[in-house]
Amino acid sequence: MEREVIDRFRGCIYGQAIGDALGLGTEFMTDEDIAWKYPHGLQHYKQIYQDRHRKRWKIGDWTDDTDMMLCIADAVIEDKGVDFYNIARHFKDWLNGVPMGIGENTYKVLTIGDYVEHPFEVSHKVWEMSKYQSAANGGLMRTSVVGLFPKEVRTCAEYICQLTHYDPRCVGSCVIVSELIHALVYGMQPPTLFQIRSLAQSYDAEICEYVDKAWIAPDVKDLVDYDHMGYTLVTLSVALWAYWHTSSFEEGLLAVVNAGGDADTNAAVACAILGAKYGYQAISKEYTDDLLYREQLEKVCSDLAAVCLNS
Repeated sequence: MEREVIDRFRGCIYGQAIGDALGLGTEFMTDEDIAWKYPHGLQHYKQIYQDRHRKRWKIGDWTDDTDMMLCIADAVIEDKGVDFYNIARHFKDWLNGVPMGIGENTYKVLTIGDYVEHPFEVSHKVWEMSKYQSAANGGLMRTSVVGLFPKEVRTCAEYICQLTHYDPRCVGSCVIVSELIHALVYGMQPPTLFQIRSLAQSYDAEICEYVDKAWIAPDVKDLVDYDHMGYTLVTLSVALWAYWHTSSFEEGLLAVVNAGGDADTNAAVACAILGAKYGYQAISKEYTDDLLYREQLEKVCSDLAAVCLNS
């Protein structure tokens, strides 16, 4: 049993990184762009079209989605537990390292002077300044690791999201994905559609609409909204679609990546869930072995498992 849990634990972390790294290849692309750049579809990192945006990353590298997930993991490993303020410090240190990509909302929050001392107040203020409209997917993109925590998953998902994203649609998205991953990894009964809708309703009724869309959509492309591609509920719906409608890690990965839009984030979240569902052993070695910083990821898997699985 423990071997299976470890396999799914690693599958989640690797799944996130793989989805992120391959999704970079179609990030911000429409159907027409993808047909032109990848006439047979994008299937591997080596195929990634090297335009001005994408050539900033080396082949097999991931983006800010996985960087920020690793900030959370590193803080938890350091503390052998969860200290929200230390996670905030790790976010700030990452920003100071001048990352190649960062979401607009996250940037606004992290660049305010007293963020490290008062992260929740700063985050709330930025949301307030958006007239309570900002609901980007920057909290959701990194929440997979919270599902690996042994306990208090819902509470941790809420607070870690609110370190940068205060909107209840963001918070609800993070809780749904983290709770789903937790159930899959630890061998519990995954939440049903009814349970997910009930959870969604407790945060914002609009989340239910996107959960329902994911349940009934015949094609993931029906969910990718090019006009609102960074919206947390679009990413949530794409990830749930992959969980409900695909039958292998690779099928889900390629479906989401080749749908374009905010593909790196959509695939990072979807493939974290699929990795938790199917496990590391179900992921093709071409995806795991060709990650640029695989050794770093392997160490995080080992160190985080030592904290989470022995507590």
